Amino acid sequence: MASVEQIAKDIVTREGGFVNDPDDPGGATKHGVTLKTLRRLGLDLTGDGAVDLADVRALGPAQAADIFLRHYFEAPALDRLPTDLQPSIFDMYVNAGANAVRILQRLLRQMGHDDLSVDGIVGPRTVAAAAQAHARAPAEFVDAYGIARRNYYFRLADRRPASRKFARSRSGGKGGWIRRAETFIRARYHLSPAAFARRVAPWA
Repeated sequence: MASVEQIAKDIVTREGGFVNDPDDPGGATKHGVTLKTLRRLGLDLTGDGAVDLADVRALGPAQAADIFLRHYFEAPALDRLPTDLQPSIFDMYVNAGANAVRILQRLLRQMGHDDLSVDGIVGPRTVAAAAQAHARAPAEFVDAYGIARRNYYFRLADRRPASRKFARSRSGGKGGWIRRAETFIRARYHLSPAAFARRVAPWA
């Protein structure tokens, strides 16, 4: 399995360069790091006394990977979760913050852990429940998380038409969100083109 350092580098590559899409709730980003994140961390990369778009543009890939490791993997304690789940939930934490953990907690509740709070925090109960679920069926548990993540993206696009372009491409195929989620799901659970078309048909 890839190291967390390699996973961070892969996330940087997957996120791409500078983007300032008005339909993206995250706002301006580069390598997946938003202006809001730079301001929260107080990272004035240009040294001009302000954290603004110039700092987003100045962000390098190594800096982005370090931010992800420190603030999106280590700080939320994702290293306490099953090792083979970490790539998917780490990638999702970069993309959606604490919602990555809430997706896991909702999944675990569906699996019978009714006493688990959906609070986005990796605490002792979440760690224990994830370990139990993973021990029963490791690969299936990782797939189940990836599928729950994919469904999260679909529901988000259902509610917010402006976000649909992130889930469905201009040609009608899978958009970046769905391809990203399926990166961490075994091929047998990828949606076929026909199944994907049925799922997004109500958006037409």
